[in-house]
Amino acid sequence: MTLPSGDDIALGSPRAWQQAQRILEVLSSLNYRAGELDRYLHEIASGLSQLLGLDWSVVTLCQDGKEKVMASSLDMGEGEHIYSLHGLLTETVVRSGQTLAVEDALACQEYGQPPEGYASYLGVPLRTSQGEVIGTICSFCVLSRHFLEEEMRVAELFAERAATAINDYNLYQQQRQFNEVLEAEVAKRTEELRATQTKLIEQERLAAIGEFAATIVHEIRNPVTTIMMGLNYFKKKSVTAPDRERVALAIDEAYRLQNLLNEILHYAKPQILQLEEIELNSLIQKMLSVLREMPEAVERKIEFIPTSSGVTIMGDKDKLKQVLINLVRNGCEAIAPGEAVTCEVELSKDLRQACLQIRNDGTIIPSHILPKLTQPFCSTKSGGTGLGLAIVKRIVDAHNGIFSIKSARETGTIASIYIPLSTNNKL
Repeated sequence: MTLPSGDDIALGSPRAWQQAQRILEVLSSLNYRAGELDRYLHEIASGLSQLLGLDWSVVTLCQDGKEKVMASSLDMGEGEHIYSLHGLLTETVVRSGQTLAVEDALACQEYGQPPEGYASYLGVPLRTSQGEVIGTICSFCVLSRHFLEEEMRVAELFAERAATAINDYNLYQQQRQFNEVLEAEVAKRTEELRATQTKLIEQERLAAIGEFAATIVHEIRNPVTTIMMGLNYFKKKSVTAPDRERVALAIDEAYRLQNLLNEILHYAKPQILQLEEIELNSLIQKMLSVLREMPEAVERKIEFIPTSSGVTIMGDKDKLKQVLINLVRNGCEAIAPGEAVTCEVELSKDLRQACLQIRNDGTIIPSHILPKLTQPFCSTKSGGTGLGLAIVKRIVDAHNGIFSIKSARETGTIASIYIPLSTNNKL
């Protein structure tokens, strides 16, 4: 197909008007909608081939010395089609940023090699509004062919449409990514706000419970103290064995009641931390003698496996000692004489948290009970108050840490505490 010459157009010949009308029809038929780039570029490649009578046209995106075929007027098969620009006619177009027409590329190879089976070549750069060349429209003919100036201008019109579409598509994708990031950030912040609100509500609830519990405990503790004084008096005065046994049993129960009242106070009052830098290995090492002297640790072994390097956290030393005593005591109560409770300090996989694990090989805790162990008044021990692990969890939560318990026949029972490392920690 040959376009009308400039003289024909200037004279306003019917042939020129028909051809101009045909160009406008093809351009008007191109309909780009956001996100449908592949279909639109295929319409451009096919429309250009039909309008100029070309055997094959492709739209390519050129980056980092490679060209990627974005659309083709001919079926090129499945998969991506990516080629090196080096030595190709496309390289000349991208490098020069100018339209290139080669009547016989087989005879004149100074601009690069054409695809096998094709002779003539018309290449137009895809230029953005900022002047950047991002790709090409490449057209080929099997036979040698001279390209008219008017044909080059038509190809440049199509190239302008393609460049605009690709640029708009990239902006559209960037906007989508920005929106997704924004939505994710909003969802994250919303969840953080909900968590903060839940935490504040929980703190207010616990503060109210603490105030109420302190009042009740105070009112109960005074008469219990009086009762214990009376029981101790009768213990000294009682002469018969049955009387002494009954009084001793009552005194034991009174002591148990006092311990329960103390633990209720520990659980209910706010966990106000006195933070300082603590080297976790050193803290546990110094606590070993105290732990081994506990009544529950008699005839049991308490072993400690530290990390190879120091692990520093920000914590309340006294409250962490309380956590360690509670967990080691529970471990000792779960095992038989001669067995061991192991304390091990590790680093989390992301190297952001210290992990303290207390393990024992005692009786396995059923899986349906594990989630309830940190709830108040839930205990697997006959004489337990059910507040020890609840207090441990509250202390760990106050340190922005995580407390968990796992129990399996293969690993034993493991109580794990994760606490964030100090910013001054040196690994």
